Amino acid sequence: MSPEIAGQVADSFAEAVREHEERWLSPLAVRSYETRGRNLPEDECRLRTPFQRDRDRIVHSKAFRRLRHKTQVFVDPEGDHFRTRLTHTLETAGIARGVARALRLNEDLVEAIGLGHDLGHPPFGHAGEQALDELLRELGRPGFRHNEHSLRVVERLERDGRGLNLTWEVRDGILKHTGDVEPETLEGKIVRIVDRVAYINHDIDDAVRAGLLAPGDLPADEIAVLGDTGSRRIDRLVHDLVEESAKAGDIVQSDEVGEAMLALRAFMFERVYLRQDHAPIRATVRHIFGHLVERRGMEIEEATDYLAGMTDRFALAYESETA
Repeated sequence: MSPEIAGQVADSFAEAVREHEERWLSPLAVRSYETRGRNLPEDECRLRTPFQRDRDRIVHSKAFRRLRHKTQVFVDPEGDHFRTRLTHTLETAGIARGVARALRLNEDLVEAIGLGHDLGHPPFGHAGEQALDELLRELGRPGFRHNEHSLRVVERLERDGRGLNLTWEVRDGILKHTGDVEPETLEGKIVRIVDRVAYINHDIDDAVRAGLLAPGDLPADEIAVLGDTGSRRIDRLVHDLVEESAKAGDIVQSDEVGEAMLALRAFMFERVYLRQDHAPIRATVRHIFGHLVERRGMEIEEATDYLAGMTDRFALAYESETA
């Protein structure tokens, strides 16, 4: 494409996006050029919307690449088909984008939130987060929540401390994808629910593959509502979410399906997440943290940032080298 034509496309890109969004998007959707802005002002890209730019910054970040070697449920599993934090992230973003498209909400905003929501997750999955949280509370600190740390990653830690300077809407969705406070955008609310939809169903798949569960172990009432395979459950959950949200003008589930999903989530915590032997992981986290503070002289916050950024394999190697 010649520079002259490229200039013509760039000159009209934003206006074309605005016109398309006015024709296509729901009145409830966030418009791409009506973001509340970034922490630091900057010139916009002429061939990407602000949310598309955020998505690209997340995908090109070091924290995103490290998700490939961070546990979803099983630490360093044998076999090629177990999920990692990266595959969970991609599944969440993909499902969430489909929901947004069906509801005529902003797909690019949903995708950026979905891709960034777990950037701050520490190594070793649920067990690693719990171990780090317990350790920090013992030290009189507020504890550790991966959603809060994900926001810290994009605001403070990436790009050698400069952060990614993401839009307010993406940062809000990342911070509030879990916890007591809901996102302020419908797009953020989609990711909040779809995150659970994705990890419950693929964690069941991995637990069966690992021999921790048999298909017959799953609670019969919830399976009758949601479906007897992962794909059927996701299809049921997504259709329910879309239909109920369209009627409500908000992001909601039906009582039947929402309650079944939460019950299945509680089952997974009882039978899988909390049944694993967390003692070795707790010992690893405590050893690494102690070495960082006592032997390397790091402050607690710096040690937390460093440990939370580790992949599973790096953490295990670090423990072995400093034992």
